[in-house]
Amino acid sequence: MGSLRQLTLDQIAWRPEPGMDAPGAAQFVPGGGAITYLYSAEASLVRSLWHHDLLTGQRSVLAGPLDQTTREETLSRQEQLARERTRTSELGVTSYAWATASAVPTLLVPIAGRIFIAVDAATTTGVRQIPGIEHADGPLLSPDGTLVSYAQDGDLYVARVAGGSPHRLTDDAGQGLFNGLAEFVAAEELGRFEGAWWSADSGAIAYAHVDEGGVPPISIARTDGSGPEFHHYPFAGGPNARVRLRVAKIDSSVSRDVGLGMAPDDYLARVLQHPNGGWLAAVLPRDQHTLVWHRVGTDGSAERLWVEESEPWLNLDDDTRVLPDGRILRSSERSGFRHLELRTSRGELQRVLTAGEWLVTGVVALAPARGEVLFMGTRDGVTERHLYAVSLDAPAPVIDPERLTDKPGWHAVVASSDGERWVDTWSDLEHSPSVLVAGRDLAKTLIHASSLTAAEAGFDPPELVELLAADGETTLHGAVYRAGRDPAADGAHRGVVWVYGGPHSQFVKRSWEMTVHGLRQHLAAAGATLVVVDNRGTYFRGKAFEAPIESRLGWIEVADQAAAVRQLAARGVLAAGGVGAVGGSYGGFMVILAMALEPELFTVGVAIAPVTEWTAYDTAYTERYLGTPAANAAAYRSSSALSHAAAVRGDLLVIHGTADENVHLRHSQRLVEALRGAGHPVELVELPEQRHRTRGGAIRVREERTVAHLLRGLSLPLPEEPA
Repeated sequence: MGSLRQLTLDQIAWRPEPGMDAPGAAQFVPGGGAITYLYSAEASLVRSLWHHDLLTGQRSVLAGPLDQTTREETLSRQEQLARERTRTSELGVTSYAWATASAVPTLLVPIAGRIFIAVDAATTTGVRQIPGIEHADGPLLSPDGTLVSYAQDGDLYVARVAGGSPHRLTDDAGQGLFNGLAEFVAAEELGRFEGAWWSADSGAIAYAHVDEGGVPPISIARTDGSGPEFHHYPFAGGPNARVRLRVAKIDSSVSRDVGLGMAPDDYLARVLQHPNGGWLAAVLPRDQHTLVWHRVGTDGSAERLWVEESEPWLNLDDDTRVLPDGRILRSSERSGFRHLELRTSRGELQRVLTAGEWLVTGVVALAPARGEVLFMGTRDGVTERHLYAVSLDAPAPVIDPERLTDKPGWHAVVASSDGERWVDTWSDLEHSPSVLVAGRDLAKTLIHASSLTAAEAGFDPPELVELLAADGETTLHGAVYRAGRDPAADGAHRGVVWVYGGPHSQFVKRSWEMTVHGLRQHLAAAGATLVVVDNRGTYFRGKAFEAPIESRLGWIEVADQAAAVRQLAARGVLAAGGVGAVGGSYGGFMVILAMALEPELFTVGVAIAPVTEWTAYDTAYTERYLGTPAANAAAYRSSSALSHAAAVRGDLLVIHGTADENVHLRHSQRLVEALRGAGHPVELVELPEQRHRTRGGAIRVREERTVAHLLRGLSLPLPEEPA
């Protein structure tokens, strides 16, 4: 040690991080002879859409950014909110789509509320704007490539790619009422970002009709002169938006409600196109223990097919696929681990395809010609991701599926529509991401070579370790960034725990994003050993690993973090005295509880945008784990950071964005009031105009305050910044 590169604060705040310059959002051009992807030749956040011919290797730009899409502050409020829901940091061109069944390759590129199209996009060199559309939300290209649907001012429209006046499908939008877009909890908590879905024949659209009128609005003050924001935010225990699925024929303005049997507070969880006509739709009741699947016709008819059940809650997925013969591929956690199963066209279980104490983490593609399904999974360990294949006609559940990716590490894969080729983005702790195209009968084609190694960057990759949970039995995965300066006189390093720890998360992985994490590397170079641990309650380890947090958020998670720190201290990795903790969102909540439940161990902390009171968070997330406040008041009290404020010891700093519409600023304000009322003064740093995800120059402010607070609390000197 002692050779770690000391990053400046400007460097740790810079985005994208070193080596994170690989192309993203890759898709195969229909026909499979080329791919498209988003890429910045300048290695900046501002990306363009590129076309890459796989035969000749020739690359060209199909669409570039508009001026108003290159800076966060110039984006519209609707675009800013959409970026929050999708966790998008990139600027410029941020999404695109190919028509799935057009006679010629047809491409949709939405930019800044406008819609750009390229017809016969395999040979054209650019896109053209559909005139007369300036404020389109959620645009979708029809399968045949001739039509585009979009929402504007809450109503749904359809425009012809060839031009002409748009056709208005709905006319009932109003205050708190809109069509064709996802409501807040669907996008934020359920992973459903769409609000409209084309039929396979391009003749009809199913869409979400959302009425938020019963959800009380909240106001968020703005300091940029744009006036206050009003949001219909469904607090735990309160009313949800009322969502109905409707169907409209394109040549008509008449919509029909689909009879899905939804109670007023139920969730429209999933809708997907059925290749033989209509859609599959899944309803998630508010208690989130079942998922009810229906077949929906283009005439608005609905037939209930099957019901899935799961305890203590049901995790949603995006693994549903319909085979050409109508059979349905699904994944299920009935065994305690998510695995693939095949159902008949009417939903009856036909066979289970995979099994074992590992998980399917996502379906990549069907390969009908080979009778296979391609999927990502943890068969070779949860800290890695690999592509696997299994036969759709497997006579018994497969425990050891065929692995199609070779290099150890983290793979992210997208495939062609026939499953014969795929784009593989790979990295490990030593190498930044590379991108290649591969296939069953295809020589690998390198698209983007790894641009940086850990040695070139001056980083020591973290050491991945195994630890025991507080129960003394369950294995936890952790990462240790060893301090780069000589240890203190007692021979041990002071420690900092970087924590998230919440449901549906995994942070310990054999990937470049672990190595290049600027704050962790900065603190390690400054003399602190950084620790990251995925405690019980996090994802991708099976239901038994997740379930202990039911009705008691924070307690098991803090106990596991504390157990991990004590084991590392016993191994001589950390000093046995107090350690620091830093985390955001659920991680901020964890920092506060750690300093209350384990005050002798966690003596200094930084909580960023913490959830401090679960009755003040949203329905879909909170009730999944705690039920409703009326039915489970004790769980809400024991899981509240405010309930533990009087027990907090040590030096705590709280940081929060003033425009956060997800975890509202009042969470931190109420915490500060509670701490001060208990005689424990605390500083709250407000980041003006920042939402839940800190962006732009505010990242530097956040990191500067975090570093200074932690190092001071650990009696470590601040690194010298260049003049």
